[in-house]
Amino acid sequence: MIIPVITIDGPTASGKGTVAHRVAKHLGFHYLDSGALYRLTALSATRQGIALDNEEMLAALARVLPCRFIKGHVLLDGEDVTDAVRAEAIGVAASKIAVLPQVRKALLDLQIAFRYSPGLVADGRDMGTVIFPDATQKVYLTASVEARANRRYKQLIEKGFSANMEDLVKDLAERDARDTVRAAAPLKPAPGAYILDTSEMTVDEAVHVVLDLYANAVKLST
Repeated sequence: MIIPVITIDGPTASGKGTVAHRVAKHLGFHYLDSGALYRLTALSATRQGIALDNEEMLAALARVLPCRFIKGHVLLDGEDVTDAVRAEAIGVAASKIAVLPQVRKALLDLQIAFRYSPGLVADGRDMGTVIFPDATQKVYLTASVEARANRRYKQLIEKGFSANMEDLVKDLAERDARDTVRAAAPLKPAPGAYILDTSEMTVDEAVHVVLDLYANAVKLST
């Protein structure tokens, strides 16, 4: 039996995580936040004093990453680090280590292991291009830099973090540049992926689009 997978890729703060989580909940599927794995690696490295350009040590750390996702919470070695991994500094660090081929290879098997019955919704930057190229439905979720910066600003303020809109726009633009030009699994739409621009859409509207796309993909495959 082929276990169905919906991949939702896209740039930082495009809303892919929220959409993917809601789609998974609606379908009763498992959920993989692949970006959190890189954030967890970055957080763990920061705590252990490992330099972000030490590819070999970072890869070794990623291979044995003691992480779990439980009911929307992110656990690192049993500690709830849901808010800690969303800090802007950790996001920037994660983007830097995500360009390292050894780190990406170390996390490959861990991500694939999330695929089990009844199905999986996976969000990230290379879910449809590298990790699950045979996904039932591939979506590339995007939005303007301004719209994404505004969303990130609201998220950070709500969680009690300080934020500056100009800095966020600058950081997102720089992160986009790093992600799209990196040698290892650059950020780009997977072949056959549906391009969904959420700049002017609500989360509910985006969720409905993805659910409709998946329903149609299932019909076509039967």
